[in-house]
Amino acid sequence: MITLRHERPADIPAREALLDQAFGGTRLRKTSQRLRQGRLPAEGLAFVAADGKRVVGTARLWNIACGSGEPAVLLGPVAVEASCRNRGIGAALVRRAVHEARRLGHHAVILVGDSLYYSRFGFTGELTAAVRLP
Repeated sequence: MITLRHERPADIPAREALLDQAFGGTRLRKTSQRLRQGRLPAEGLAFVAADGKRVVGTARLWNIACGSGEPAVLLGPVAVEASCRNRGIGAALVRRAVHEARRLGHHAVILVGDSLYYSRFGFTGELTAAVRLP
């Protein structure tokens, strides 16, 4: 049975292996990674999907400044182990992450990702068209 929970320090090696599997060796060179480099995720906004003790999914949110310096959180990376895809785990992680961000008072959640996938959660590029990443 898959459970969603807050990430624990003991999950870090499994999370990193999962991200390597999902995104390959170039994942650390992505533009959005520059915003996360050397930082911790936003307080209370790092989640894993676990099958027993095995980490099979991850989603994290990061504090950033957006546009004219307005606070926001950046969603990502979101990944699910290949053998567990197409079971709704990624969607559940995204929903949980966004719900918790809103509950904690975050008003803007942005991401860099597949617009077809994320549009079903209400994400659109309309409000962020002018945002430029480093």
